[in-house]
Amino acid sequence: MVQPVFVTTTFSIEGYAIKEYRGIVRGIVVRSPTLLQGFLGGLKSMIGGRIGAYTEMCEQTRQQAYEQMISHARKLGANAIVGTRYDGSEVESGASAATEVLCYGTAVLIEKLE
Repeated sequence: MVQPVFVTTTFSIEGYAIKEYRGIVRGIVVRSPTLLQGFLGGLKSMIGGRIGAYTEMCEQTRQQAYEQMISHARKLGANAIVGTRYDGSEVESGASAATEVLCYGTAVLIEKLE
């Protein structure tokens, strides 16, 4: 069974002590919309409102970056990640638009306090 990795945006986890810092971990995904997502998003941008196709693409991209970060932490022998953050940027614009999503934090080894 794969042990869970605790992930938090804070720099401590209540009830646990950080015993060792393993380093910075990250997951990065660069993604562009599919042809259908681009078409639907373009139509929606002309009439206004929430662009569901883009929202779904962004959520999938964030989830992939998050999973990569956890995988990186496991490779370092960590059982938690503190100070987790997301960052996003546009890599290209126009017809070949792509978005980069970075998820990062500090991998640590924690132990339950007694």
